[in-house]
Amino acid sequence: MTEFLTFIKSLTPTGYLFLILTALTLISAMGVVTARNPIYSVLALIATFFCLSGHYILLNAQFLAAVNIIVYAGAIMVLFLFTIMFLNLRKDDEESKTNLTKIASVIVGGTLMVMLIMIFRAKSSQMPTGSVVGFDSQTGMVENLGHLLYGSYILPFELVSVLFLIAMVGAVMLGKREAGDRHF
Repeated sequence: MTEFLTFIKSLTPTGYLFLILTALTLISAMGVVTARNPIYSVLALIATFFCLSGHYILLNAQFLAAVNIIVYAGAIMVLFLFTIMFLNLRKDDEESKTNLTKIASVIVGGTLMVMLIMIFRAKSSQMPTGSVVGFDSQTGMVENLGHLLYGSYILPFELVSVLFLIAMVGAVMLGKREAGDRHF
């Protein structure tokens, strides 16, 4: 316990912000899993994404934080909400879970937690300490990402864009069936 108090006293304001964001991330992630209503689960997942974006900002990856908010908390979560509303999930599903299923999930989750604690304890003595010598403040910036994507990785980047174009054309062709066409 004294080691933990010494650790807390040695933190900088950024360290306190990291701990607060971590606690909020864990609380909202537990809300995703424990929420009985799927809408509340999706809202907790959005809160988790916002907290993770805060972690990205602390790591000086502003572009990744913005993309995380726009793509995941924006587009993907709206898609999840529409899907949940479209499916019209009922409460009957909760009652169909047997006690055996609940006990099995508690055992698997507990085993996973014990394994993670054991791994953390084994690795905590080997964790490297941070050094200011090799720190580059421009690591997560968009300019460096652009130079990397359009320099060293231009061929895979362009192949992925062609793959996305093929996927979009395929989705339009599958969705635009005329009467009497065969279903593939």
